Parts: sequence; C-alpha cells; structure tokens
Amino acid sequence: MTDRISVGASGHADTAPGDEGSEDESIGRAIGTYLIGFALASLLSAVSFYLARSTLVWEPSIPIALSVLAIAQMGVHLVFFIHITAGPDHINNLMALAFGLLIVMLLVFGSLWIMLHLNHNMLPLQQIMNMQR
Repeated sequence: MTDRISVGASGHADTAPGDEGSEDESIGRAIGTYLIGFALASLLSAVSFYLARSTLVWEPSIPIALSVLAIAQMGVHLVFFIHITAGPDHINNLMALAFGLLIVMLLVFGSLWIMLHLNHNMLPLQQIMNMQR
C-alpha cells in the first residue's frame, strides 16, 4: 500500500514545517523550522507584553489586540510544534481540534450566560432582607 501525498499548486506536498515527510529532509532543516516557530512565538509574546503596558494602542482596544495576538500564537503553535495542516492526513486532527474548541466555547459562553441570567433574575439584597423579617 502506498501513501498518497497531496501536491498543491506550488508543487510542494501539504506538510507542516518540521513534518517527517521525506527522507532527504535533514535534521538541520527540522531544527530550523522549530527555531522559526520558537522565534515567532517569542516575538508574539514580547509584543503582547509590550502592548499591555504601552500607549501604542488606544486603551479600550488593548484586550482585542491581545486576543488577536493570542490567536496568532495559537496558530504558530499548531503549525510549527503540533504540525497540524489542512492535508488529508490531518483531517482527524482538525476534527478533534474543532470539537475541543466547540466544547470549550460551550462551557465558557454557557457559564457566562447562566451567570448573567442569574444576576438579572436575582432579587435585590434589600428585598431579600425584607422577606426574612
């Protein structure tokens, strides 16, 4: 049985940086891709810390900017360290990742929704104290 590798329009196989796709790939090239990923992740972390303490960005938009940088850093980790791509060999990994994200989002937003509605439907403290008398 032969393994099929999809080849894109550029002529390169759909592999993540650092994947063990071909025999002619050297250890130096694999280490180089890990170093590129490390440099990008470190740069994104440094920019996040700088941005949090500077006046470079309008102050109310700092949480949005930090969220964008965090998502970019997750992308760097997924591609350079976990080696997740959109190739046919990685469909199960992508589906598991999407399912995990769905569960996390349901837990976070469901908890926030429940807390918001509990706060909205709760009696004020003064009315609770009057009911106990």
